[in-house]
Amino acid sequence: MERRKDHWENVYETKSDQEVSWYQEIPVTSLNVINSLSLDKEDSIIDIGGGNSNLVSELSNKGFTNLSVLDISAKSLERTKSKLGQKSTEIQWIVSDILEFQPPQQYNLWHDRATFHFLIHENDILQYVNIVSKAIKKEGYLIVATFSASGPKKCSGLEITQYSKEKLQSLFHESFELIQSFEEVHKTPFETEQNFVYTIFKRKEHG
Repeated sequence: MERRKDHWENVYETKSDQEVSWYQEIPVTSLNVINSLSLDKEDSIIDIGGGNSNLVSELSNKGFTNLSVLDISAKSLERTKSKLGQKSTEIQWIVSDILEFQPPQQYNLWHDRATFHFLIHENDILQYVNIVSKAIKKEGYLIVATFSASGPKKCSGLEITQYSKEKLQSLFHESFELIQSFEEVHKTPFETEQNFVYTIFKRKEHG
């Protein structure tokens, strides 16, 4: 865990927003998906690995009031806090390795475009699935976007796990029903392309 944390603290100490491949000025795809779910403005939303994402800022601007951001890197959270200024005091900021996260509440929406594909060991992947299955309210939503089977094999110098819709569905099917899936090409700040697969799940009434 310490090695993971050190890696990401170093990334955010040495690189600007435009120097990391995953950065999006406006996370249009995630915002469109969230908009399609017809959530109430006071519903609880958590962005996993969202320290360097502008998603929380955009959601706040849209009137969502119960927002949390988790990241292993304190520096990435500080960067986003400074962008938000006074508004940052209205958001829950959580510094934690996802595998050690003990959710303080259940969420209506769990969004992850940054973290899951960096888990490469089966027991870590299953631990994540276990955490998610307890952290989302009945009828709540899970959005997982990962590198697809035609996406990168490494990111930020680290090995990653590629996924297909079927592979993600098989991991989360016990507690979640897949309601939508699609692939998207993300154009990085330095004009290369990364292929992502987005999956949107709904928490089952039982499971």
